[in-house]
Amino acid sequence: MKRLGVEVDTSRRKIDLLGVYVDAITQDELFDYVSEVIRRSEKAIVANHNLHSIYLYHKRPRMREFYARAGLVHIDGMPIVYWGRLRGLPLKLEHRLAYIDFVPPLLSLAATKGWRVYYLGGKPGVAERAADGFRGRFPDLIIRTHDGYFDNDSDVIADIRAFGPDLLFVGMGMPRQEEWIVDNLGRLQAHVIMNCGAAFDYFAGEKPTPPRWLSGMGLEWAFRLLTEPRRLARRYLVEPWLMLPIFLRDLRSRRRGG
Repeated sequence: MKRLGVEVDTSRRKIDLLGVYVDAITQDELFDYVSEVIRRSEKAIVANHNLHSIYLYHKRPRMREFYARAGLVHIDGMPIVYWGRLRGLPLKLEHRLAYIDFVPPLLSLAATKGWRVYYLGGKPGVAERAADGFRGRFPDLIIRTHDGYFDNDSDVIADIRAFGPDLLFVGMGMPRQEEWIVDNLGRLQAHVIMNCGAAFDYFAGEKPTPPRWLSGMGLEWAFRLLTEPRRLARRYLVEPWLMLPIFLRDLRSRRRGG
């Protein structure tokens, strides 16, 4: 299946692990890619992987279709970095790109360059509250939001098309956001489409933000589990055990030199 977006040489940074491909890129490289897609008026999915998405990738065909169409897949999860290091792969802390860290500087760049930004997701009013905060920080930012509670795709897509975003963030949780993008990709008129989970919930103050010092230790998951145990218990306490066969296959592949 053909990927969307700018053709770039990723041979030195594309990494195969746990049955998926990720691009070992830095924040600056991510921003360069986004800028180039928009400059060329092309269309690209910029995706991300963490352990939860890898678990869903192996379970759901449409998740695999989503990642097959992505022009770039950055790492969003320190466990992936640690696992890559265990396998002897050249992954560093700077290759872990979390939305909570890079969205503010990306929106600052959008304001500077005049990019139009659309965020789809969250409860009614939450994303707009986050957008108001960003408008206060970046007065030139052009941003529109829509909540993720809707029944009619056509109305939402019509609103997106009328706005004509350069950057479209879809934050409706996995796997809904990825499958929604796949289902509507042909009708979405946006240059860069990013799946971003509940990112704007944190910026709106709807959810507590993990202390950033936990990021480098790979312990953000523990903070989120403590603050949302009912929603996240399966993801953090059950899914890693269900992924054991994937980890074992990955180790065998490495021993064979694959």
